[in-house]
Amino acid sequence: MSNVRPFHLAIPVDHVEKARVFYRDILQLEEGRSSDHWVDFNFFGHQLVIHYKEKNKTEENHHNEVDGKAVPVPHFGVVLGWDDFHAFAKAITPHITFVIEPYIRFEGLVGEQATMFFYDPCGNALEFKAFKDDSQLFAK
Repeated sequence: MSNVRPFHLAIPVDHVEKARVFYRDILQLEEGRSSDHWVDFNFFGHQLVIHYKEKNKTEENHHNEVDGKAVPVPHFGVVLGWDDFHAFAKAITPHITFVIEPYIRFEGLVGEQATMFFYDPCGNALEFKAFKDDSQLFAK
């Protein structure tokens, strides 16, 4: 696949305005079209849409062990450039309670990467990562 196009991801939120403030003001994403029940954002060149959905009280957060850390599942995010990751982490750190604080995962191994995890105000887990060497993204 030579022409990678932006992805579209729609996620549920149980409070549109809280989620809107988080993605627009904390993560500093540009807001696009919206209604009372959904909002589009420019998610680093991709289309992220938050959609109102009443929260199911029986839903649980699940985790998988990765590099000695409890990684929330499901989660979504984006792979940033190395310098962009560190600038983004610095900008959001005062406003975020991390599940996994920014750190270098698999240091010195195949797939070495900077990563961080946190939740939006509606319980969606996000991961942002960066590879010093982008060729490691799909390395085995």
